[in-house]
Order: sequence, then C-alpha cells, then structure tokens
Amino acid sequence: MLENVYAVIMAGGGGTRLWPVSRRNRPKQMLPLVADWTLFEATVRRLEGLLPPERILVVTVPDQAETLRAQAPQIPPENYLLEPAPRGTASVVGLAAVAIRKRDPSALMVVLPSDHFIRNRDLFHLLLRVAAEVAGQDYLVTLGITPTYPATSYGYIESGEMLPGDFTYPVYRAVHFREKPDENQAREMILRGNYSWNSGMFIWKAERILQEIGLHMPDLKSALDSLDEAWGTRLQAERLEQIWPGLRPETIDYGVMEHAQNVAVLPAGGLGWSDIGNWDSLFDVLIPDGDGNIVFAGHHIPLETHNSLVYGAGNNRLVVTIGVDDLIIVDTSDVLLICRRDQAQKVRQIVASLKNSDREQYT
Repeated sequence: MLENVYAVIMAGGGGTRLWPVSRRNRPKQMLPLVADWTLFEATVRRLEGLLPPERILVVTVPDQAETLRAQAPQIPPENYLLEPAPRGTASVVGLAAVAIRKRDPSALMVVLPSDHFIRNRDLFHLLLRVAAEVAGQDYLVTLGITPTYPATSYGYIESGEMLPGDFTYPVYRAVHFREKPDENQAREMILRGNYSWNSGMFIWKAERILQEIGLHMPDLKSALDSLDEAWGTRLQAERLEQIWPGLRPETIDYGVMEHAQNVAVLPAGGLGWSDIGNWDSLFDVLIPDGDGNIVFAGHHIPLETHNSLVYGAGNNRLVVTIGVDDLIIVDTSDVLLICRRDQAQKVRQIVASLKNSDREQYT
C-alpha cells in the first residue's frame, strides 16, 4: 500500500442534475444508480488494496454524514470531516489538507469525487501510484481522461511536453485548463490530440496545495490558518462554525489549478470513466437493451420505444411508452420528469427554480 498517502472523498454535493431521484436528503452519491452499491460505496471500494480505511477521509455536510457512515462503517468516525455548509471544492481541499497535515506534515493526498464511475480499477490503481510518485516531486497532479467524443459538459486540460523521469505511465506538463467549450471548440481540441477531459481527481502534497491556496486564494488561506491553530483542540468545532459561513464558494479548478505552476497531467485512456453528471450519462455506463433503452422501472411496457431511459419509483406503478425516442422519463412518488436526452443538463435549472419558490419540498 502507498505510504504517506491519504484519500479525500468529496461527498457533500447535491447532485441536482439527477433530480428528481437525487434529492437534498439523499443525493446521487448515496444512490445505487449503476450497481448494487451506491456511488459513494463504489468510490470507497475502489481504494481497497491501495489504501487502508484509516487513511481515507470523507468531507461532507452534517445532513449527509449519518447515511455515509452507515454505507462505509470501515472508515473511522473521526475521518468524516463536516463542513457546516457547502463552500465549493477549494474549501473542501483546504479543510482536508489542514487535517491531513496535522497527522503527517509530509503526507500526500488523493482528492476524489464521490460520484464517479470507473470500470478499470487496476488502471486506476496504476495511475494513482504513478501520480503519487510525481506529486512527491512537488507537482500538482491531475488525472485526465482521453476524450472519446467532443463533450461540451467537461473542462479540458492541454498537455505540453512529457515530464522527464522513469515513470511507468506517460506524464505530461499541464499547459492550460480550459472550461467547458462549445462543440466546434471541443472537436478542434480532440483533433489536436493533446487535450484531456478534466476528471476532477487530483494528487499533491498537503503542504504544497496549502501553499498554492495561499498564493491564489489568500482569504481562504487566512481562514485555514486560523482553523489550523485550533485543529485538534476543544476550539476546533467552534472555530469551524465561525469561519465557514463567511467563505466565498469556489472550485479548486478556478481558484487554484488555472493559475498554479508545476502542474502535471496523466491522460488516461481505457479507464472506463464517467462522472454520472446527468441522466443521459448513464448511457455511457450501462448496457442498453436491443432498442437502445435503459430501464429501471419494475413494470414497463414499451412499444416502438428507442434510445430512452425509463426510471420507475419501485412501486407497482406501470410505465407505458409508445412511439417515443431519445427521452428521459423519471417517475418518483411525487415528481414525474420527462425531457429529451439532449436537454438533460437543464434539469438543474428546474431544481434552482424550485429552491426559489414555494415548492422547495420537491428538491
């Protein structure tokens, strides 16, 4: 097992693009969407044989902690770090780095979202071992995903020259982080051949990322320094409650990675990766039937139905589809969602509008 390496699983998100199944009290990482276990459980299982549970930390919010602890009881209770409120992945990384550095000042940390699907665990382990070796040389390391189509819902990383060193997997200097492009830009980047999707998985020294946060996000670093002073004392919880509400929400990509120096990327092909970002992304993970349909409903009668996803609430309700193509149909106990597959990204807009209305109970 990797020495000195800790995993940080980010598990406090809302998963609004998988609404109405993903809800405030049970977001997508807690759901068994693609297997018999939940996405969070799959993330923990993926680390078996690589890291012991004692070196796996989970950052989440209080409302989700009890369920997550029940799903992964092998992780010690003290390894669950609770944000008083979500403040973006930059604060998550900073909080975890403070906690890990207290345990081991020379530690490396692997940052993993809790809602990814990865089919090839052996390759995943190889990538993390190589990434840890590179991060040990003071690089900020990210795992890229070799694009398979011109996606407009992912950020991209441009690779430069190959890093010198006797690594067992190709490692490149990351030249530029580029946010979600339009389709023409995405096609151009794929044709150039030196762009990867930004997976949101990172590896670095805890001390190194705190230094970079200090350079590019000084307000967050000041808050983390104050928290560091109280960490491990009786003032820890109180200090966290005082500091957290005032933090400006920001992602680690925008806040740090787009400006940082000495960033490396490992472009991964064959990982079988998906971020399960919306209902349409399940077509990248699950095997459709002969008509191209993915059906979760226990009682479904299709007639001339193609390339559609049907998700039932698990009750005795019968779902019938006739003459439909390329639809997402999600039927829960209190919400019925119907949308075109190419509009699946817009589901989060509905959730946002519900939060600002008198129908917030549906979120």
